[in-house]
Amino acid sequence: MAETQQEYKARILAHSQGQNPIKIQAATPDRLEKLIKGVPSKRLSKPPAPGKWSVKEILAHLSETEMVIAFRIRLIRGANGTPITAYDQDVWAEAGDYKRRDPKKSLALFRAVRESNVYVLKSLKAAEWKQHGLHSERGPESLEVIASMIAGHDVNHILQIEAILGDRGKSRKKPARK
Repeated sequence: MAETQQEYKARILAHSQGQNPIKIQAATPDRLEKLIKGVPSKRLSKPPAPGKWSVKEILAHLSETEMVIAFRIRLIRGANGTPITAYDQDVWAEAGDYKRRDPKKSLALFRAVRESNVYVLKSLKAAEWKQHGLHSERGPESLEVIASMIAGHDVNHILQIEAILGDRGKSRKKPARK
């Protein structure tokens, strides 16, 4: 049975529960870089199972998701209560040809947009964290929840990459804490 949007949200938020989401987000580009450093392209391109994403595809997904988040954060900050449109990540992966993306370029794009997003999140005033968008599938989501979701999304995909790469992928550093 497919995971509902609420089950997805709970699972992703559990990955960052009790942790500082901005610290997790700030650390993710370096963690990803360490995970893939020296890994042959062929290995980064190999999915762990049919229908699953390879490391290369995960990195492309992270870079495109980060652009979506950049827009959402700024949209909500400028228009509290604004609608947020969901997207189908599998359709984007196919249309965006994630299988052919250069993982280093995906990571570079992710890093650049992430640094900008972390800067914006760090600049939010206390009241701004409560501003929200109306997600088309999950309902109201505050900037505080979105920041935690993205941190959890990061951890989820780091764990996924570690599992794909096996012993080579085990990061030596725990996720950032408060």
